[in-house]
Amino acid sequence: MSRPAGNTRLKAARVAAGYNSQQALADAITTAAPRLGIRGLAVGVRQIRRWESATPPWPQPDVHRVLTHLLGQSMEDLGFTPPWEAVGRQPDTTVRSTARTLRTGTRLAPVPAQSTTARQPATVGRDFETITRSHRHLYWSVAPATLHPAVLEHARLGCALLPETANPTRRILAAALSESYLLVGRVEFFDLRQPDQASETLLRALQAAGEADDPLLGSAILAHMAFIPGWAGDRDAAVERMVAARTYARRGDASAELWAWLDAVEAECETRCGNPRDALHLIGHAEDTLAVGSEYPTPAWLDWFSPVRLAAFKGNTQLTAGHLPQARQTLHQVLDDLPPESDKQRTVVLGDLAAVEAADNRPEEACRYATQALDQLSITWYATGMDRIREVRRTLAPWQNEQCVRDLDDRLYDWGTTVSALQR
Repeated sequence: MSRPAGNTRLKAARVAAGYNSQQALADAITTAAPRLGIRGLAVGVRQIRRWESATPPWPQPDVHRVLTHLLGQSMEDLGFTPPWEAVGRQPDTTVRSTARTLRTGTRLAPVPAQSTTARQPATVGRDFETITRSHRHLYWSVAPATLHPAVLEHARLGCALLPETANPTRRILAAALSESYLLVGRVEFFDLRQPDQASETLLRALQAAGEADDPLLGSAILAHMAFIPGWAGDRDAAVERMVAARTYARRGDASAELWAWLDAVEAECETRCGNPRDALHLIGHAEDTLAVGSEYPTPAWLDWFSPVRLAAFKGNTQLTAGHLPQARQTLHQVLDDLPPESDKQRTVVLGDLAAVEAADNRPEEACRYATQALDQLSITWYATGMDRIREVRRTLAPWQNEQCVRDLDDRLYDWGTTVSALQR
């Protein structure tokens, strides 16, 4: 028997904001109220539980103000129905609201709640899922600026269809919608370097995963959300989100690959926050997890991770830790083992090899690898790869009058590369 999903929008927003329990959100509301000039306001777990039920009551104005301040969304986006709209509301209100959002183009459409009337056939979930799967495959070869609007419009279509479906079709559609928003968020963060936009998109993905009641997708989304503060050096926020990601993974039948990837994500966050020793420990644990294996299958959407991708994480961490011979050996092996379709990852690995050679006072070798990475970027753009090359160029400052570095500058700042970098 299926259980009522409850107010999954509020749950998703609470976890995304770092409040992993209802008690944590209740405490935060009570603490934040005086800072907003509201005295005597106290909220308990019982009230949060009511808000996360299938029929959440509309909060009082003072609570409304604090809740939107803490979670950064409107009450409607948090799953509440204003009392002035509850009476006489037509089943297609959510669809009309979504259409209005798409026309204005000012924000992402919220993931809609279920309607009382299903008007779509049972096949719509699988049909939508087929397109989502195709977008997943296209990610590895299509230019991000071209793919991004196509996947985003597909996700918006899913938002329009979702209120017109009933379970089990609704769960199939919601899971595919969640995966589409996850792909959009990945493009925004890794390919286009738009972390603020990616944060909002990933929150939509988490809401849709809640509608699908898919904890493994929820785990993957939360781990992606950990990248954002992790890359910015905010370790506490990254660790909080990783705790949530692991909690969700325990609720499902997580495969060894998913557990190992969670270790790899946390390792990259630790590396960027200046803790390479902790990161190497996490990578070692991930290698052991993959060696032992698991009885559970790896989700089809987990196509961004493999043992060779874990080795790429490891090489970057060894570089950061100053273990240059080990990093060089690891990254060379990664280059040999990468499949042909991994052009984006190849750019990053070449950038890391360039960084190894620069750190080892070998500027000519560093420039050679950086130039190879630029050649790859001219075929498949990847903002993360360009970031690596720029970091290498900064470390080459002591040799900036050498011919090899001048040649690299000519390549780095030619017309095509400069325009591609600036327009993205």
